[in-house]
Amino acid sequence: MYVINKINSPQLKKIHSGKVRDSFRISEDVRMLVVSDRISSFDSVLNSEIPYKGAVLNGISDWWFQQTDDVIGNHFIKMIDPNIALVKEAEPIRIEMIVRGYLTGSMWRRYQRGDRVFSGVKTADGLTKNQKFSHPILTPTTKEEHDREITPEDIINEGWTTQELYDQMAEVALQLFQRGTDLLAEKGIILVDTKYEFGMLDGKLILIDEIHTPDSSRFWSMESYEKSSGNIDQMDKEYVRQWLLNNKKDDVLPELLPPEVISETSRRYLSIYKIITGRNIIQDETLDIRQRIANNLVKEGIIKDGYVTIFMGSTSDLPHCEKMIKAMEKYEIFTQLRVCSAHKNGERLPQILSEYNNSIEPGVIIAVAGRSNGLGGALAANSSLPVISCPPFKDKLDMLVNINSTLMMPSKTPGLTVLDPDNAARAAINCLNIGRLREIVNNEIVAIKQSLIDADNEFKNRKNKS
Repeated sequence: MYVINKINSPQLKKIHSGKVRDSFRISEDVRMLVVSDRISSFDSVLNSEIPYKGAVLNGISDWWFQQTDDVIGNHFIKMIDPNIALVKEAEPIRIEMIVRGYLTGSMWRRYQRGDRVFSGVKTADGLTKNQKFSHPILTPTTKEEHDREITPEDIINEGWTTQELYDQMAEVALQLFQRGTDLLAEKGIILVDTKYEFGMLDGKLILIDEIHTPDSSRFWSMESYEKSSGNIDQMDKEYVRQWLLNNKKDDVLPELLPPEVISETSRRYLSIYKIITGRNIIQDETLDIRQRIANNLVKEGIIKDGYVTIFMGSTSDLPHCEKMIKAMEKYEIFTQLRVCSAHKNGERLPQILSEYNNSIEPGVIIAVAGRSNGLGGALAANSSLPVISCPPFKDKLDMLVNINSTLMMPSKTPGLTVLDPDNAARAAINCLNIGRLREIVNNEIVAIKQSLIDADNEFKNRKNKS
């Protein structure tokens, strides 16, 4: 299935993983947001992904940020991949400003149970499902492990933000809701409710996260609502919420969505994207989504097109490792050193390797351990990447005594052994199998052959002269 749950790369520094978005540090002022195809509902992430969902959220947010930047500035810099955006680093205010134009969803379910006050806002008796409020209301919640409803007074008393900033957030949220309402009405859509998140940048309030997406908002067809306000075709994530509620057993919600629900949810997301932006998501499943992301990150200069990670058994192996790193400098790949002993803390290896095994770009691992070398074998047995052992033997006697611990690998442990550090570096470059590197290596081979011919000719000329 054409989906992305998360991306891994030893070249990226992850700083936060949310329900749908993962954040990576690019620089002091810029972070990268990867919008996955994960889907959450009722404060939990489901064990299902929705094809193209991340691209829909990213693209719609990009469109809305452009439509509302006259109301308030935002953190958006640019999209560098359908699922990825670069944004300005801001200090988030941990409050979600939820604006509701209609009595529906969780609010309606609580209203049915007798609740009449929501985040300090009092509602009248006698309201009906999906009824429009006389004017939009604000029902803020906290951004914690489990979000909770909170009143404006408690927001100030608990120190979430200042009165001045909250008043500004409230005013801007209502302005954004009105802008969204007006623009969507032109497209035959009702903006039912939504949430906004804010942050501080250079002392100013800005809009962050996402805006008016089918994850953060409810959308109704205006035509459908006018026909029957009690039975409206859902154009957003509410479709999934309702399926979960209808299929819970013993008050336990399902963790997996069936294929037909996944397919229909994807269709709805793609449809709302087309209606809002006027564009279609490019649906090309011939290119692996992880490869596409890697290519775009390389193009943007965020990562190199390949990496070599050297695991050494101890820091005493550093001089041996530095020889390999030196030999790889001219190839302009990402190189990295790690320290892990197979015998002393080898239990860490499977966890460490999970990042490398699922990296979006090609990689190679070099193991540097000598006597009783279990490191190369442990790496080869637990990694889907090529693993090359290059033991740091002190002398020929050390090699003769300990070479078998590197050469004799158990079954299904495809470790390679190269003794010379320069050759190990070259072998790693060949294993990366990247087009530009093959061209460089081919040119090196031609140069080596030509140097031998030149040396032979020079030797013959000297002999003839003598």
